[in-house]
Amino acid sequence: MHAVRIRPSSIMNHSLSLLLVVLLAVAGLDARADPFAYVPNEKSGTLTLIDVASDQIAGEIRAGTKPRGLVASQDGRTLYVSDQPNNALLIVDVAQRRTTGRIDLGESPEGVGISPDGTWAVVAIELSNSVSFIDTRTNAVAFSVKTEGKNPEHAVFSPDGRWLYVSAEEADTVDVIDVSQRRQVAAIKVGARPRGMAFTPDGKRAYVACELADTVYAIDVASRRVLAKIPAGVRVNGVTMHPSGRVVYVSNGGDGTVMAISVPEDKVTATIAVGKRPWNMAITPDGAKLYVANGRSNSVSVIDTARASVLREIPVGELPWGVLVR
Repeated sequence: MHAVRIRPSSIMNHSLSLLLVVLLAVAGLDARADPFAYVPNEKSGTLTLIDVASDQIAGEIRAGTKPRGLVASQDGRTLYVSDQPNNALLIVDVAQRRTTGRIDLGESPEGVGISPDGTWAVVAIELSNSVSFIDTRTNAVAFSVKTEGKNPEHAVFSPDGRWLYVSAEEADTVDVIDVSQRRQVAAIKVGARPRGMAFTPDGKRAYVACELADTVYAIDVASRRVLAKIPAGVRVNGVTMHPSGRVVYVSNGGDGTVMAISVPEDKVTATIAVGKRPWNMAITPDGAKLYVANGRSNSVSVIDTARASVLREIPVGELPWGVLVR
């Protein structure tokens, strides 16, 4: 018999190869991991977690007294949730599934936004008519910007992070904040009581739901002019853009429906019945499913976007305000 000599370097190389295979496998699993849908329930004071793969309830997180606006950090490890009665932005650790901190704000914080690069979390502050900018690296308020519109509700960044659009309940304009200048630079005339907003992925258009006008306004971002007025249902409210940029979805709170509007034709292509008082919505990264918070049904409707039909209705907490898919 001949003795087989194994060089230490061969063992090391083999071990490193195995480690690399394991790491790649883990990374692959993480990349394929399905997101969760997070639902803030105003009356319950909770966030309901829905497993997007199975559409089953995956847990619940206590989140203050009246959670509303909700965004995630860029790495997805942290949630920022507005707690309206307590005038705070809550910091939620996703892995621990619990609130780990709070940022004190002005009275009645509502809609929350996140910049594309994750640097800024912004909160619309209703009673002070302003938007607070929170530095996510320090979790502290860096500055605030006054808005012309009264009772601001939603604050949405353009895809390039240059502009922040703010809608206010007591207004008929959309306020435009220049993020680098840290001030409002324009107000775009739309219909009464603008609510939900969404940009196309290329940042060239924005869509705004005006609740008291029962109309959706298509805005050219560069010229800041209205391109189209699209008749919607009663009390149109939430707005969500398909990742392709070819369809925008709007919820009609009074009708209990969601409409699909083609882009750039600006034509309604489908109307889908959901629960009572549909409010804010979110779509999966692949655009396959749209999750709709039904405030008066205490449920979330899951829409198959390809078929424009409801797949199922998921019971959640009381008075769901919106959905975040992350």
